[in-house]
Amino acid sequence: MIPALIAVHVVSIVIWIGGVVFVTTVVFPTIMTMEDSMEKVIFFQGTERRFAKIAKASVVVAGITGVLLLQLEGRWHVLFSLSGIGPTLMLILWTMFVFMLLFEAKIFSFLFRGTAQHDTKKIFRKLAASHWVIMLVSLMVIAIGIIANHSGW
Repeated sequence: MIPALIAVHVVSIVIWIGGVVFVTTVVFPTIMTMEDSMEKVIFFQGTERRFAKIAKASVVVAGITGVLLLQLEGRWHVLFSLSGIGPTLMLILWTMFVFMLLFEAKIFSFLFRGTAQHDTKKIFRKLAASHWVIMLVSLMVIAIGIIANHSGW
């Protein structure tokens, strides 16, 4: 049962973080090449609407399987310790994503306060920059988790 659970857990994370990488490295650069503001908004909203459902489902599956794995393997005690750096960082990243997905509208209004609604170039630059940070932190957490798990930290 545990190997199947690990497989579901990893696949959900691949879909979730892979989507973040795709949006960051493909969608935003495509948007930045568009001249028409309305075209940018329509393209982004269409892409975001589709990806948001996939991301939410993947984050939920990753959370459920992560909790089950910690429980079944009896590893709750490793959280917030050096030996549990991988699961701890993954839990923090997961919590950050849950927070972002639950409060997306409030986060956007905070990020874009003071930015005129019609200044789409500036808005998409801020969105792209925030996605680069999210993507790089996510990839770093994955790398640390893999290194920690395979090196016996």
